[in-house]
Amino acid sequence: MTQAQATAGNVTMQSALGQLMGGQHLSREVARSVMELIMSGEATPVQIAGVVTALRMKGETKDEITGFAETMRAFGSHVSAKQEGLLDTCGTGGSGIHKFNISTASSIIASAAGIRVAKHGNRAMSGKAGSADVLEALGVQITLTPEQAAACLDRIGICFMFAQLYHPSLKHAAVPRRELGVRTIFNMLGPLTNPAGADRQLLGLYDASKTETIASVLGELGTRQALVVSSNDGLDEISISAPTRVSELRDGEVRTYEIAPEELGLRRYPIEEVLGGDPATNAALIRAIFSGEQQGAYRAIVLANAGACIYVGGAANSLREGAAIAAEMIDSGKAERQLHALIQTTGELAHVS
Repeated sequence: MTQAQATAGNVTMQSALGQLMGGQHLSREVARSVMELIMSGEATPVQIAGVVTALRMKGETKDEITGFAETMRAFGSHVSAKQEGLLDTCGTGGSGIHKFNISTASSIIASAAGIRVAKHGNRAMSGKAGSADVLEALGVQITLTPEQAAACLDRIGICFMFAQLYHPSLKHAAVPRRELGVRTIFNMLGPLTNPAGADRQLLGLYDASKTETIASVLGELGTRQALVVSSNDGLDEISISAPTRVSELRDGEVRTYEIAPEELGLRRYPIEEVLGGDPATNAALIRAIFSGEQQGAYRAIVLANAGACIYVGGAANSLREGAAIAAEMIDSGKAERQLHALIQTTGELAHVS
């Protein structure tokens, strides 16, 4: 059988593309099969580009995204950890606004507050510094094996899982992703494929029209509680410059609402005041926030998002209370100490033969 004729079940890339070009949605089962062809290397780069482009133009459905995510999870490496009460803060990126690494800083603060965090992330795709880039600049060892990541989580309540190491089969989609140069379903999959099976999540999304869809997908994948957020000013974060659309998953139900900075006990700042730079610049910003030297917009947007992590993690009864607890974690020095613990622990684990 040639690559062009490859099938998964009764599905071929050509049959799936024909459906999509005709404006038809793929079933969850067919979507799983299509992703199997992609992840196994059976689909050609042209076929992959055609399918993801057709999906984007038609608009991806809950079943299509869920099916793709299920197969990607099956092909990935896994971290053995207790999933209950485990939080991820991985977002989609792709906002086009070069902010600093808000979700990464937030994950460390949430961990300082006692939330178990399995942070999933990658190097920069659209911005200047992804979570892997900034953690590396901070001195964190990012290339831990699944066993080392599990040990790190057990020791200090937080670990980082570098997506490139956990999802090697995505290499088959690397060329079409790079050459297309536009957002596709692949941008949504990283946050849906946590290697430790985290059951709680703060997920920032570049497309506000899809917050409810992605929250529903998380529910299908077994997530117990999540906030899917997309701000009115284009951030895949909770903004301190404009209201933010929030789709909250809780007990299998999705509720959508807006939250403004003032409702979190925070003042508004211009979005230009939360811009970042290269990994070294963003690492310095995070250190300044944690040390208390940075008191302005950078601190405020971290409080908004770390507070949401603390709320989703079950340590606060409201987003406002979560933001207040996040402030306490910084002001008490606990966040800074947790960062140091992450640097030290990953360094020790990485050098164990």
